[in-house]
Amino acid sequence: MFRPRPGHSKRIGVSVHSKYGIWLNLFGTFGNMGNNGNGSGSPFVAMKDSNSRPFGDVTSLNRFPFGGRVDYAKVLLLGAAYSGIIIAAHWLAYLIRFEFHPPIEQQMLLCRTLQWSLPLELAFLFAFGQFRSLLSYFSLPDARRVVFACAATSLVGTVIWYATGGAHAPPRSIIILSFLLDTAGLINVRVLFRTLRERQRGRGENGKTSHRIVIVGAGDVGANLVKEMKLRRDLCMTPVAFFDDDSGKWNTQIHGVPVLGRPELLTEGKIRADKAIIAMPSASGRRVREVVQALNEARIRVEIVPSMEQMVNGVVKVSQIRPVEIEDLLGREPVCLETERISELVRDKVVMVTGAGGSIGSELCRQIAGYHPRRLVLVERCEVQIFPIEQELLALGCGAQIVPLVADIFDDERMLAVFQRFRPQVVFHAAAHKHVPMMEHQPYEAFRNNTIGTKKLAKLAAQFAVERFVLISTDKAINPTNVMGATKRLAELYIQALQRDLRRKAQGAESKAENREIRKARTAEDKSGNLEVGKAETTQNADGVGLATDARGHLPAAEPTVSAEPKLTRFMAVRFGNVLGSSGSVIPTFKKQIAAGGPVTVTHPEVTRYFMTIPEAVGLVLQSATLGQGGEIFVLDMGKRVKIIDLARQLIELSGLRPEIDIEIEFTGLRPGEKLFEEINHNTENMGPTEHPKIMRFVGEPLPLETIRHGLLAIHEKAASMDANQVKLEIQKLVPEYQPFLTSV
Repeated sequence: MFRPRPGHSKRIGVSVHSKYGIWLNLFGTFGNMGNNGNGSGSPFVAMKDSNSRPFGDVTSLNRFPFGGRVDYAKVLLLGAAYSGIIIAAHWLAYLIRFEFHPPIEQQMLLCRTLQWSLPLELAFLFAFGQFRSLLSYFSLPDARRVVFACAATSLVGTVIWYATGGAHAPPRSIIILSFLLDTAGLINVRVLFRTLRERQRGRGENGKTSHRIVIVGAGDVGANLVKEMKLRRDLCMTPVAFFDDDSGKWNTQIHGVPVLGRPELLTEGKIRADKAIIAMPSASGRRVREVVQALNEARIRVEIVPSMEQMVNGVVKVSQIRPVEIEDLLGREPVCLETERISELVRDKVVMVTGAGGSIGSELCRQIAGYHPRRLVLVERCEVQIFPIEQELLALGCGAQIVPLVADIFDDERMLAVFQRFRPQVVFHAAAHKHVPMMEHQPYEAFRNNTIGTKKLAKLAAQFAVERFVLISTDKAINPTNVMGATKRLAELYIQALQRDLRRKAQGAESKAENREIRKARTAEDKSGNLEVGKAETTQNADGVGLATDARGHLPAAEPTVSAEPKLTRFMAVRFGNVLGSSGSVIPTFKKQIAAGGPVTVTHPEVTRYFMTIPEAVGLVLQSATLGQGGEIFVLDMGKRVKIIDLARQLIELSGLRPEIDIEIEFTGLRPGEKLFEEINHNTENMGPTEHPKIMRFVGEPLPLETIRHGLLAIHEKAASMDANQVKLEIQKLVPEYQPFLTSV
């Protein structure tokens, strides 16, 4: 049932007890006969009949104006208002034409012509929707419809004038003047009601202080913001100036607000402002950083509009303005994905995501669900983590697709039953232990989860002929100095070795099949050689089909046929760096430290990391899955390294504070297993491009599968009873480039 919001009228949301409320309510309710509040909707959308069924559920012929319930009194009142404007406009046209002294015969002509022109113009106004729109809502499309209605009436009047020789139509000059005055009168009345509505909108907020706002960016987005601020006085936001890099816009005005110059002028302190809004959705991250720095120097609180990708229909609203986030300053370029290929990968297929409750796993589920898989199997051993993503996907209408499972990839019976029941065709393996310092003290858990867990899942994928198996790896697997990266590297080595072993077996099976066909062909040829020369030109097979023979009556040698290639799982891994906003990211830690008043702790002044946004990384993971042929390691283009100390300073400034003055920064030293910088590839890997500019392919010579199996088995059998240092040294035997940080539990 439709219920008005508290403090609002049921019809149009303004108090009927205010100065103009009665008239606004009276004329505003006409819109409820025909739209949803913007002058262009369908009739009776929010109204209900006696059976409480929305009129929108009934066929269109039951709706106004063809039938159904109509408030005829209000229709008549609106018709009377339009009629008064039209009559006044026609009378004024005669007064102007005859210098305010129209002859009696012209006055009589006016009366005669109004008998047909008034109903005709009302009919055109009705046809162009002016009886179904709210008077107090008016925009350029409404103005066009009013012009069309008046122009149609004038056109008919001109035709009648020529057809009757002016006997039953006003003079042509009157027709032109009437058109202009009719249009101006109707539009001005609509504008008047809109102005009254806008003045009413801000009432009740007079006790609040209006904030002085400067807009950085004098484009369409900034102009729309200023327009909304001026319309909605309840926002208590007064735009005082624009700033823009385009010198061609300086010393001009937009909606009455001056464009003063570059944003750096704010540092001079000549403009008093409470808040600045950055309205440059397409600006680079570098430029946003410069503007934010200038605003921080001016001690002005700063907010930003969403990026172009985040704005709905390219239109920004004041409600979408948000504080500047670190993602805005990094300025990652939008990633172009081949959505058709990704859709082919997952559409109408069963897709499994392990670690579905984590940062990467949950985003994988969100994006995969958008490509309409037949089933999306969410595997997560922690019910607390899988619950939020399940609820989110249910809210998006994916309840028929998703299958949330609380399961541990180490539970062999459970995972075997899952594969037998759902038969996944694509597997994204995101389950892992990723916290570097924590895993340094318990390397066996990292080895067990990251390496042995991948091994178990990969064997199941090969057993059930999964089409593609994608391992989510990390840039820390490259020349690792921590056990998390080393165990991820072991997982990469295993799936590469498994891929090569499967291919060799498949090639061996093909070779045996080919040899069998060749032997059969030779046997058939030897038997046919015993036939008499020239005995017959043709022979028949068992089905009676004639077979051509040579001059000696021999059958030609059969073409060796190769059996269809066994369906092999394509194993691949995707490496990328830190993602912003993940549970283990440094960003949430910094924010908590700033909120607590500091200090902000950084391990080393020179430490750098690669950063990506979670949606960007996951989109490229899906793209990589479409490119893999099996055995590759893909590395995502992570942009430039970012200094962690710079990141800390920027977060402090975004909080409106000053580094080293309001918030101290302390250096704590590198933690166990940490490096100053991350690398891109091993020196034993060959780098090559792919079809996508943001994805690189690395191919190296894998270890023999038996070597890896024996090595993993040896570690697994002894690791539980070893101390942390011994486990790391055993892992180093399989990953020689691993430089372990030896410590104690």
